[in-house]
Amino acid sequence: MTQNTVEKTSVTLLGLGAMGTALARAWMAAGHPLTVWNRTPARAAALGAEGARVADSAAEAVAANTLVVICLLDDASVEEVLGGTDLAGRDLVNLTTSTPAQARERAEWARERGARYLDGGIMAVPPMVGVPDAGGYVFYSGSRELFERHQETLGVPVGTHYVGTDAGFAALHDVALLSAMYGMFAGVTHAFALIRKEDIDPTSLAPLLVDWLVAMAPAVHTTADQLKNGDYTKGVVSNLAMQVAGTPTFLSTAEQQGVSPELLSPYFALMRRRLAESSGEEDLTGVVDLLLR
Repeated sequence: MTQNTVEKTSVTLLGLGAMGTALARAWMAAGHPLTVWNRTPARAAALGAEGARVADSAAEAVAANTLVVICLLDDASVEEVLGGTDLAGRDLVNLTTSTPAQARERAEWARERGARYLDGGIMAVPPMVGVPDAGGYVFYSGSRELFERHQETLGVPVGTHYVGTDAGFAALHDVALLSAMYGMFAGVTHAFALIRKEDIDPTSLAPLLVDWLVAMAPAVHTTADQLKNGDYTKGVVSNLAMQVAGTPTFLSTAEQQGVSPELLSPYFALMRRRLAESSGEEDLTGVVDLLLR
């Protein structure tokens, strides 16, 4: 009797916070031999009991496998953990949150030490990791060859999305999407504040907010098309002049409800400034250009 088996890529994982632990368990569940290291040994010990090999040091963990995934607190932690480690011949995949500039510097830092480098920006929270169709994925940028070599393994915990050879692009995409998320949260926060003192059940407003935001989401495509072709008047539904004219109502309502306008006022100010400098027939897209220094 013979058994056909496919050898799974061995992975080293440095950093076992909530995200790192979720990644570790997803790789182990898929049959990938895993070596782990964490500055707090207890977290590594828990995974050791589940079948991971626990290294006594970061250097030992790096030496164990060619593919080394890093999921630490910040870029300074990467320097601290790997500064004195032999990285020659290693494939470093850095999932540590960083800025685009830090990612580019880290790619050069890795190259100087004889390692190949891929940067990643995680678009998921730990409960999404290892769950098919949960929607999570990781942006990757840097060496395309390195990404293609390990894409199958990297895609085990969550999906993969390669965004270019510039090592900083994964971090840039990550921050761009998260910035939009926080802008949405700001609007939702203001909306709930407006009804906070009224006899309105916030759980009745919630589905209305969700439906409205979903309905407005396709405007993102219009903005992108206008930025690409340079025509900010194409496909306009509500022009800039009309929208600026309506802003006093929002500010007056906030005042009447005893709500600070500080989440809306900066954007409204940019809208008014853009109107003063351009055609009122265009869309809100021109505000993007006002943010550039």
